[in-house]
Amino acid sequence: MTLLTLDRALFDAAPKGLRAETIDLTPAQFLDRYARIDGPIALREFTCSGTDFTATLAFADHLRTVIAAGSPVAAMTSALYDEGYPLEILQFHQRRTAEGTATFVQCEFNGRRGWAAAMAGDGAESTVRAMIACVNLLAG
Repeated sequence: MTLLTLDRALFDAAPKGLRAETIDLTPAQFLDRYARIDGPIALREFTCSGTDFTATLAFADHLRTVIAAGSPVAAMTSALYDEGYPLEILQFHQRRTAEGTATFVQCEFNGRRGWAAAMAGDGAESTVRAMIACVNLLAG
């Protein structure tokens, strides 16, 4: 599977409203705009076993490990809030594709709203990556 295949799969899986907003973007431009990996937070490690997951997040001056069972949204929202990133999820869309699970979140942070997206092998990791992408997009 190539990067272009992943770009196209994420682009094609976008919810209808987001696709309408981005009709003039190429899949690579879509990925660059909505799957932001550069910013104040980075995902260093992620493991998932059934409904349990562990995510190690890198902040400017420290690492934080989130260990949770069940909803990655609840665990990540709480961890981000504790770190000074009160992210509110306004819309959440998740879709399985041949390449993995695509997650799209529309969030609000510090009065700014925006969409972010991520693709990963499972829903939990895809959710964590999309939430981080949203903080990186809106905090910048």
